[in-house]
Amino acid sequence: MTPKVPSFETLLDSARVSALHLEMRDTYAVAEEADDLALWRSGKWSLEDGRRTLGDWLALVRRTVGRGVDVRRARIVSQPVSEYIRYEHALTPLNLEAGEGVRWLPRREALGIALSANDFWLIDATLVRFNHFTGEGEAAEPEMNESPSVARLCATAFDEVWERGIVHHEFAI
Repeated sequence: MTPKVPSFETLLDSARVSALHLEMRDTYAVAEEADDLALWRSGKWSLEDGRRTLGDWLALVRRTVGRGVDVRRARIVSQPVSEYIRYEHALTPLNLEAGEGVRWLPRREALGIALSANDFWLIDATLVRFNHFTGEGEAAEPEMNESPSVARLCATAFDEVWERGIVHHEFAI
């Protein structure tokens, strides 16, 4: 039986050692970001706007990191990057400010890494939350997995992406 999918707050609150996030899509159509993305597209956006949009998330990350949990995010991206990735890149200083480590890996440099088919969060190297998306990038029903072999695959993939990844301030878009 597949475990129930907890909220992100419950998931990160359960982390004791690490919360690792691997993102592999070039575009997302997450409803909560629509207004902020539109403002960014208009050229009138600022980090303060992003801070308002992501306020609850940033507070959760700060609280999680404050408990000593290693929170890291790795992104595999196509180049040239999509408009959405440029938007994410503009937001990333807020992730860093909250305590997340963030690295970027050009998709061509991910060759040879055994990757899961979907974005995921790996909690304490044992619990995986797969984030599913439609072809248009809209969030679909997520899935939890506690299989040790799946967790190992995700941990190995994340570690390889992280090792090859470029730290945010050095990743030029």
